[in-house]
Amino acid sequence: MVVDTIANARIYAGLGGRIAKALTLLGKEDFRAQEVGKHEVEGASLFYLVQSYTTKREDEAAWESHRTYLDVQYVVEGTERFGWAPVSALKVTRPYDAATDAALYAGSGNFVTAGPGTFLLLWPDDAHMPGIAAGPGAGPADAGGAPSKVLKVVVKVLL
Repeated sequence: MVVDTIANARIYAGLGGRIAKALTLLGKEDFRAQEVGKHEVEGASLFYLVQSYTTKREDEAAWESHRTYLDVQYVVEGTERFGWAPVSALKVTRPYDAATDAALYAGSGNFVTAGPGTFLLLWPDDAHMPGIAAGPGAGPADAGGAPSKVLKVVVKVLL
């Protein structure tokens, strides 16, 4: 997993052409003006999802990973806690499903707080738990802070 700000996106251009294109897109587009939903860039090879949601408590979420696509998750507005753990450290609760490109897990991991302008690169071995409430009371003992609104873009990059 990589966590950084969009101002540093150029550092990661060498990770591949589609990753570079995804990061360039995130730095140039005004996602506030776009409709929630799927937007194609290069068909199934590169597309993004504009998402608007209210964050949730940690105990309401699950760890997930993907095999077909690398995720580039970018927070446009709001703040969320974001969990990460190596897939190998978690217990599978729903085996990989190719139709949804997802497997689900249980266990524990590390958390970062992602605010506006933060992006995360997530490979198949990176289990992640996005959309967790941040702020006062956000520690694991009480399973999250107060819910808040987030506008996020998830770019799907075909591996």
